[in-house]
Formats: sequence, structure tokens, C-alpha cells
Amino acid sequence: MTASNPVRDESSLSPGGPTPLGGAHLDSTAQLMNAITSQLGSQLSRVSIDGARRPAPPALVLVAHGSRDPRTLHTVRSLIERIRELRPHLAVHLGHIELNEPLLPDTLASLQSTQSTQSTRTGEAVLVPLLLSRGYHVKRDIPEAAAAAAPLRTRVAAPLGPHPLLVETLYARLVEAGWRTRMSDSTRRASGIVLAAAGSRDPDAAVDTRRTAHLLAERLGVPVVPAYASAAAPTVAAAVRAMAARGRHRIAVASYFTAPGRFATECAAAAPWIAAEPLGDHPAMARLVLHRYDQAVATPEPAPERALATA
Repeated sequence: MTASNPVRDESSLSPGGPTPLGGAHLDSTAQLMNAITSQLGSQLSRVSIDGARRPAPPALVLVAHGSRDPRTLHTVRSLIERIRELRPHLAVHLGHIELNEPLLPDTLASLQSTQSTQSTRTGEAVLVPLLLSRGYHVKRDIPEAAAAAAPLRTRVAAPLGPHPLLVETLYARLVEAGWRTRMSDSTRRASGIVLAAAGSRDPDAAVDTRRTAHLLAERLGVPVVPAYASAAAPTVAAAVRAMAARGRHRIAVASYFTAPGRFATECAAAAPWIAAEPLGDHPAMARLVLHRYDQAVATPEPAPERALATA
């Protein structure tokens, strides 16, 4: 399970942050001066004390699964725009595991051919999985794609979950769908949540999903049961029936999916009461992606192995 570390809240940055000088109208001299100061500070932060220009950070490659549902790609692109607003000088790219272009190997190949002529630190990238738990894609597919991209130097960040920022996003989506932030004791005793996830045959994925369910239960004060769209049990319908049998008849489905798609739609259809929207491009998701990126950048690279001397 990935440890949950304190996260710097970057929500005070754009939108609502500095206005580009060539962009929206600045209503006053104060606004103009603030914009100039902000941009100057950003530029100076990239210059060291001796006046040399610091190398830009490694590129961030957001690794999405891919989907035939066009809403998925639209949501992922919207999330990337939020990430770019939070880190204007960070190069952010998209690569898919399957079904959508650009595919991850193509994105990494493009970085190999272009980074040497751009401001990004030459030949470095951090791959951040837009995935919510450990599983085959995180353990095999993404690391293998990264290894095949040599000589591009890559690091693979941890999956997004479990993490408190995911719980806050799930909570926000439930409230948007009609979940009451305040309820009587009798209503609380009749309420429950089914956390609908994609599912995986990897037992670590189930461990991560159960951890998120536990954190969400602590946040809401009602039972939260994980359920799956495929590859694992119980199904959402089975979890709803089991919860109702225990006297919980006010049951909501929390959508533990990064974007709309077939699985999310099918799980929502099984909700007896309300079904929340997927995590999507919520601002906390953008902060979480950057948090995983920062963790990976801060982790020391393993020292190269020395060849053993022969006799």
C-alpha cells in the first residue's frame, strides 16, 4: 500500500492565480503589477545563485488506460489542463496503455526525439499512472514501456490510490449527487455506500480498494463496501443486496473510476438511490497527480551496479 504523505495544497494557483500578460484584461495597475511580479518570480526561480539557468524538471507523462467512450479522453484532457494550470512550466504529456492515441510507447519515443532541443531536462520523464490501485498495468505494462524507452531516463510513480485526496474527491462527487452532509442518527443507520471499482485479479488491487473504502467510511460515518465491475467479487448489485439485507436501505454508489465509461455507467445503473459521477477532473485529482510526480522526483535513483572484477 502506498503511504499517504502530506500534500501541499496548490489550489491557490491558477485558475484564480496570475493572469498571463497577453491573456485576459487586467482591470487595474495593481493587477498588472501582481502579474508581472508573479511571472518574474517564476522566471527567477529557474536561475541559480551564480546566474546559471537551472534545468527544467523532468517531463510528466500521465498514463491513462484508454477507452472507447469519447467522454473518457475528453475528461483526461481536461485533467491535464488543470495540471498545467497548477504547474505552468512543467511539460505534461499523455500516453495510453491501449485503445486511444497517443499510445504510451509513441509518447515516450516522441520525448526521446524532442527533449534534447527543449527546456525540459534532457532525457528524463516521470510516468504517473492515472490508475487507482496496484495491478498488472502498474506492475508490468508501464514499467516495461518505460524500460523499452531507453536511453530516455524514466521513473514510474505510484498509482493514485489509496490517498486522502481521492477520498475528498469521492466525498465531493457524492455531495454533488445528493448525499447529505448532515443527517439524523436514524438516517445514518439506514445509509451506506457501495464503492464501485473496475476490479482486478491482482490481490494488491483489492487491498488498495478496501483501504480507500475504509478511509471513505471514516469520512462519512457510514459503512462503505467495495464492489467491482469485472474480475473480482462482489458485483455492485450483489453488494447492494447484501447491504440492504443488513437494514441499510438508503444506499448510494460512489464511482471509483477516473473518468466516464462503460464500467462506470453499468455500476451507476445498479444504484438503488443515488450514483455519484466518476472522479474526473476534480481539482484534487490534479493535485494528487502532481503529488505522485513530486514523490517520484524526490526518490533517489538507485546507484548503478558495479561490475564484479574477474579473477
